[in-house]
Amino acid sequence: MAANVEKENEVPLTPANTKKPATTTSFRSLRQIDAGVLNVGYVEAGPADGPVVILLHGWPYDIHSYADVAPWLGAAGYRVIVPHLRGHGTTQFLDRDTLRSGEQAAVAHDIVGLMDALGIEKAILAGYDWGARTANIIAALWPQRCKAMVSAGGYLIDDRRSYEGPLPPLVEWGWWYQYYFVAGDGPPGLAANQDDLAKLVWRVNSPKWDFDDPTFDRTAASFRNPDYVSIAIHNYRWRLGVAEGDPRYEGLERRLGQGPVIAVPTITLDGAYDGVTPATDGASYRGRFSGRYAHRIIEGAGHNLPQEAPRAFADAIVEVDSY
Repeated sequence: MAANVEKENEVPLTPANTKKPATTTSFRSLRQIDAGVLNVGYVEAGPADGPVVILLHGWPYDIHSYADVAPWLGAAGYRVIVPHLRGHGTTQFLDRDTLRSGEQAAVAHDIVGLMDALGIEKAILAGYDWGARTANIIAALWPQRCKAMVSAGGYLIDDRRSYEGPLPPLVEWGWWYQYYFVAGDGPPGLAANQDDLAKLVWRVNSPKWDFDDPTFDRTAASFRNPDYVSIAIHNYRWRLGVAEGDPRYEGLERRLGQGPVIAVPTITLDGAYDGVTPATDGASYRGRFSGRYAHRIIEGAGHNLPQEAPRAFADAIVEVDSY
């Protein structure tokens, strides 16, 4: 399908001070494009002919996790693309009958479709949470589309069989909301309490992050997407094996269940105070990366690394680009 990029009323995203962007940066120019099964909302920063970086957010967050990272990279000469994932912000399904799947292969396939629609052959991919998993999948299954990767949380490709046995208590505790979404009260609870639940997750995930109400409210507006609840609930129910996936992604999920090795240059990051996935030395997944690789723990940060430690996240992208 031909691209229909919306460019009216664009506002430059790169700040005048290229050394350090304002900490309250907000994206003021949103574009839309048909890509695969979606009409994707995204923001863009930097020169149109620069090397491409695609920044991928997690849940319950949105593109504003990169409100400081994107202008920093744009000022450094990168063309930066930050899309709303399915179920978030202005990203909408083109067909009302499409299954509102939140499974990992569906989200990754969306981003490949976005790259196709924008005419991007290869990009540096970076993300955390759902976004890191999405970057992992593209790097593993479509390595020709991924120049290099920054992955907060390490190797995150899901093999649903890994959830069949008990996990360390600290990990189980960090996943409380996933189990809540499997329970009967989960879907109506999320629908009725989107903001309160998200704010609680933010606090547990990032206990050292002293975010204010305007910062939260800026992101919470993305939860008003009509498919937000369906996508989030399906993501975790599918992951824990209590919901079926979309048949169109069955073949991809079989490949992902084999734990494919990632060969592209990679830097993995952990927040020292991540309340979901406790920081490690990366040894448990080191064998999943066969290319040039580094792992770092970011002091003072939690789960939402790019928003809590934007300079460290941006620096990792610049560094992995040099590998």
